[in-house]
Amino acid sequence: MSTNVREFNCPPEKVFEVLADGWLFPAWVVGASRMRAVDDDWPAVGSELHHSFGVWPALIDDSTTVLVWDPPHRMLMRPAGWPIGEAQVDIRVKPRGDGCVVRIDEYAVKGPGSFVPEPILDIPLHVRNVETLRRLCYLSEGH
Repeated sequence: MSTNVREFNCPPEKVFEVLADGWLFPAWVVGASRMRAVDDDWPAVGSELHHSFGVWPALIDDSTTVLVWDPPHRMLMRPAGWPIGEAQVDIRVKPRGDGCVVRIDEYAVKGPGSFVPEPILDIPLHVRNVETLRRLCYLSEGH
């Protein structure tokens, strides 16, 4: 499992405004390159985002399903991009002073990635999620 934490200079509600707008997903998730569709009831539990990741012409269509939606505290998602597999992404937000602390935990749950030893998989996930949290921070603070 990879864990990243970052302080934001905004209240938790601002983070969840960004998370609630499915069309913003490629703006903060590193690797997501385009949106194809957003379910009308996003971010309700069971709703999905339909996006692609990669760089043209090597794009893989992906979908992300909401497992837990508990604003302004937690969002749990399951991105699925086969043949790579599926992951679980847990975003937790806690108030701190006038801002908040955002923590993202990500781990592979199905497919080839789930067979990679955690210490090895943690390296690329950690690097990617440093940038993911930076982007989410910029959108949340300026949204």
